[in-house]
Amino acid sequence: MTYVWEGVWHIWIGFDHVLFLLSLLLPAVLLRESARWVPAQSFKPVFWDVLRVVTAFTVAHSITLSLAALEIIALPSRLVESVIAASVVFAALNNLYPLVSERRWLMAFVFGLIHGFGFASVLTDLGLPGDALVSSLLGFNVGVELGQLAIVAVFLPLAFAMRATRFYSRVVFTGGSVVVAVLAAIWLAERALDIKLLS
Repeated sequence: MTYVWEGVWHIWIGFDHVLFLLSLLLPAVLLRESARWVPAQSFKPVFWDVLRVVTAFTVAHSITLSLAALEIIALPSRLVESVIAASVVFAALNNLYPLVSERRWLMAFVFGLIHGFGFASVLTDLGLPGDALVSSLLGFNVGVELGQLAIVAVFLPLAFAMRATRFYSRVVFTGGSVVVAVLAAIWLAERALDIKLLS
């Protein structure tokens, strides 16, 4: 049970993972028509779109989390953290200048593979017990998913309720995407160049 709570806690304090997820969720209540975003008409297609995105992200990071935690694949931490920051930049900018609007689940899957290595480094730091390796790995992953679903459960109804307002389109969607892109770009510079820009 300890590893479940560690997984929940990590997703909540892992701001890069949270901002990546939120960047994917921001356009979920909107549709791309005639080169602009318009409010979605009904909740059902929004729900299924979010389900595809979240499932793709979950499957992808579960794969690499397992491979890394079991020491089957290892990547340099600095590279992983830099690519995670780059994924947040890309997801946020994609809201403003869409390159991927139809199959965002595929973007979630591709970048989710890298995020899994980031989750694995946290799990490794916690110390996996040799006699309960699989159960600890499973517990941590379940915790990550529960934390992730809690974020979706809070964000999605609020976003859907506000989707047709100027506040959502200008402040939450556009402003939020800009802030996330700038913050993630700073993280990318810090991680790639090994410098400190934010305290």
